[in-house]
Amino acid sequence: MVDGLPRNVLYIDLSRKKYWVEDRHDLFEEYLGGTGVATKLLEEELPRGADPLGPDNVIVFAVGPFNAVYPTASKTVAMFKSPHTGNLGESHAGGRSAIAIRLAGYGAIVIKGASDLPVWVSIQEDKVFFREARALWGMTSSHTVGRVLREVEPGSGIRTIMRIGRAGEKLVTYANVITETYRHFGRLGLGAVFGSKKLKALVVSGKKSIQVSDRKLYREVYDEIYKLIVDSPLMKKYHEIGTPVNVNVLNALKALPSLNLQCSSLETAEKISGEYIAANYLGRRVSCAHCPVACIHLAVLREPYEEESYFYKTTFVGYDYEPIYALGAMLGAKEAKSMLELIDLVDSLGLDAMTTGVVLAWATEAYSRGLISENDLGGLKLSFGDYDSYKKAVQYLVEQPTELYRDLAKGLDYATRKWGGRDFALTFGGNEMAGYHTGPAAYANYAFGARHSHLDNAGYDLDQETIGRTLEPSELVRRLYEEESWRQVLTSLVICLFARKVYRPEIVSKALRPLGVEMSVDDLYKLGKKIYREKYRLKLREGYKPEDVTFPKRIFETPTPHGQLSESYMEKVKEEYVKLIQQVVTEE
Repeated sequence: MVDGLPRNVLYIDLSRKKYWVEDRHDLFEEYLGGTGVATKLLEEELPRGADPLGPDNVIVFAVGPFNAVYPTASKTVAMFKSPHTGNLGESHAGGRSAIAIRLAGYGAIVIKGASDLPVWVSIQEDKVFFREARALWGMTSSHTVGRVLREVEPGSGIRTIMRIGRAGEKLVTYANVITETYRHFGRLGLGAVFGSKKLKALVVSGKKSIQVSDRKLYREVYDEIYKLIVDSPLMKKYHEIGTPVNVNVLNALKALPSLNLQCSSLETAEKISGEYIAANYLGRRVSCAHCPVACIHLAVLREPYEEESYFYKTTFVGYDYEPIYALGAMLGAKEAKSMLELIDLVDSLGLDAMTTGVVLAWATEAYSRGLISENDLGGLKLSFGDYDSYKKAVQYLVEQPTELYRDLAKGLDYATRKWGGRDFALTFGGNEMAGYHTGPAAYANYAFGARHSHLDNAGYDLDQETIGRTLEPSELVRRLYEEESWRQVLTSLVICLFARKVYRPEIVSKALRPLGVEMSVDDLYKLGKKIYREKYRLKLREGYKPEDVTFPKRIFETPTPHGQLSESYMEKVKEEYVKLIQQVVTEE
């Protein structure tokens, strides 16, 4: 057995209020941790065809050998069956979650069953407590839940507090789980799975230590990685402006999806750009645990109290590119303040920002076309740039006062089957698009990536690299597959993908040695392809059919930096992906 790898898996049965620990060194030695181990644990524990919002669904949190060992290895992987797509759900979050789980003594946590009453679960190393959460259930803001638990739970400074807002309780299929206030398990509806299990929060703390087999080599490798991170121009951009630096860049490329992708740039983009917000609203930067980059940018909003001169309520709002794209550009934001207020509201309710913005953008266009009425919208007249109406609409997505909002709370793939407007509903595999209208690789990424996420294989990077030339469909798919396979290694370690160009294969191989793991670069590539295969086998088992994937017509109407996308070209890409997936899942 390898001492430097995680090994213990904590199993929690919410139905019986029981827990136990199993030594699963076999899984960690084969798959390292994170994505690899989580995929296999979910496959083991999830009954075929389970209802995503039923007690048979399973939540797996997994960390890897680099968590709490190397800088920027700060992510936790969550795996579950998604209520949003009905298929594989995978979401990653930073904050303190990974280090808290690792120092509590676990490589993974498996949550099964469903509680009869609202609970929060407190994991304090070898002990697990089931706390009644009826007093927390129904709290308007996820931020308030965090404040309450900070007062009553031990482990200040080293714990993680994962919790849901009202959206999770109401089973909105794109409800998220918030951790450490400004980080999220954002996509695919983990918050709704928490809500279906009556699990309001999960608190983890511990003070255990991690051993390395070669301290001298560990120090050398650590210093090498740290220097690469703090000196890297790539990482510097994340510290200075953060991901919102993308707003002006993509707007200039005409790759910024705006007004429900009716256009690919926005006249007022400068007013919601990372540079503008940093100059006018930035309050501070914070980091995930064990990360020197501090990419989390917090804007400060000051609101005067009524009838109180010189007294203000101060609110810190975390902002990244994705919420600015979805809740700003897609909704026609003209200035930053209203957009930041909407981001804060979406956060407090516990909604995924990207899906929420795309849903509201579709509803705005559908209303303008007469597909939905003012009555359907609860008395609202949605129009791009009207943030007072958007704030009310976001609350209605959670309160669900009309049939339309009840349908929109299940996402656009569901709602448009009843209300129409599928041609301009920007969903891929049931998941709403991310903020890159860069070209064919991005859309192949959304359609066929394992999570239908821009982070699966960064197709937007490949698009920007190849502006002015067209790859053969087979070559495009091959390159996306190679990238996504390699990312299975990085997300099994588990590192933040912002540092993916620091953790190159040679560095990863070297960094594993002080942990007692000998893996060559070739071994790592083989492992990545193996995890990719296992993930797609699970997706197919749960009903994913790549041959049924379709592309919304809107993406062919609005020019990209590559010009107008060709429907016939994208169909050839689809054919290549179908062949690839069939080939991969039949390999041994």
